[in-house]
Amino acid sequence: MPQQPTAENISDSEVLVQPPARVVLFNDEVHTFEEVIGQLIKALRCDSSKAEVLTWEVHNSGKAAVFEGPMDECVKVSGVLEEIALHTQIQI
Repeated sequence: MPQQPTAENISDSEVLVQPPARVVLFNDEVHTFEEVIGQLIKALRCDSSKAEVLTWEVHNSGKAAVFEGPMDECVKVSGVLEEIALHTQIQI
């Protein structure tokens, strides 16, 4: 019978290590650049120049990863972007 792991033989790093998730923002023909830039500033708490660079990347490539981090943070960022009906996807 295989031995089940116990709390004594699992290190903190094994329990806590998890690859970061990312928020992908998709381009659309509905929102203006100003709307997307404003929502990125709100979601990411970044400056306007970073938001503008990300917006152009989304526009030119059709999509872009706009945030990478823990899943709970990705959910928050995605939720803020979707407040104005932007289309996002969280990838792991």
